Amino acid sequence: MQSVSDFTEEWQVIVDAETAGGRLDAVLARQVSAFSRSRIKDLIVGGAVSINGQTVAEPNYRLKTGEIVELVAPPPEEAEPAPEDIPLTILYEDDQVIVIDKPVGLVVHPAPGNPSGTLVNALLYHCGDSLLGIGGVKRPGIVHRLDKDTSGVMVAAKTERAHADLAAQFADHGRTGPLHRAYTAFVWGRTQQGSGTVDAPLGRDAQSRLKQAVRQGGREAITHYTAETRFGDEGWDITRLECRLETGRTHQIRVHMAHIGHPLVGDTLYASGFATKVRRLPEAAAEAVSALGRQALHAAELGFAHPITGEEMGFYSDLPDDLQRLEQALMPFDRSLPGRAG
Repeated sequence: MQSVSDFTEEWQVIVDAETAGGRLDAVLARQVSAFSRSRIKDLIVGGAVSINGQTVAEPNYRLKTGEIVELVAPPPEEAEPAPEDIPLTILYEDDQVIVIDKPVGLVVHPAPGNPSGTLVNALLYHCGDSLLGIGGVKRPGIVHRLDKDTSGVMVAAKTERAHADLAAQFADHGRTGPLHRAYTAFVWGRTQQGSGTVDAPLGRDAQSRLKQAVRQGGREAITHYTAETRFGDEGWDITRLECRLETGRTHQIRVHMAHIGHPLVGDTLYASGFATKVRRLPEAAAEAVSALGRQALHAAELGFAHPITGEEMGFYSDLPDDLQRLEQALMPFDRSLPGRAG
């Protein structure tokens, strides 16, 4: 089969001996890389494909040598969320992907309670006509999320092809490719080891629909952590960790750190029992923690293969101002400095 048209929304292909007998949806998915196979199937069922001038709405139709297949994809529908002029810090952008440094307080996707003012609204405004459609809708392809109060690096797809490739990379969790994610976390206490792994399945907390919990039968969840700096004095300890995700579950780092007895500083959902520890901190550190109003967690690093070129790409985000203030307040109590207990 040869492609004889390079139009964005129209393709014409001729069945040759090599692909004769193949399923219509499977063959088109191989030839028209702009769409996923599921999207191709939807287009066929929707009447967007004809063979020798006659509409064929059966994805499992077996092709015959010499048949002329035409696919005319309708333009993507406008997304339901409205575009909103929300400032974004853009680390990288091309016609396939956009990488941003998400600020604290920005919700990723519209949902009950947050119908607007989200990252999706912002991307719809910023990207405009460069969004070529995901699943037939003009919208950005969100392949991973950060909590509202977690800052840092995120990537979104601008085309269906990029979305499918990035989604596959995140589903693989970097086990066979270059995808990697590293977070900076400030946790209560002094970890017993300089590094470790938490391998504990996560599922919905039976007592609260807002929380996740370690539970039997939950989804696999693995977090690797390394202590970068230990702070402390009489009556308190805080450790700065680098956490690398092998999986990406909701609240994964927050739950895993709480599970091993080191919940995140400022996390009111999973570290409520540690609130009184703030009183033991020196004044500047106590003020910095109280001013956070969120968990001390930052997505500092994201790496992946470009979905079209395959180039390995890496992006980094410095600590935001609130976490920098916290770290500066803790620095006089850095136990890793020469002459201090480490």
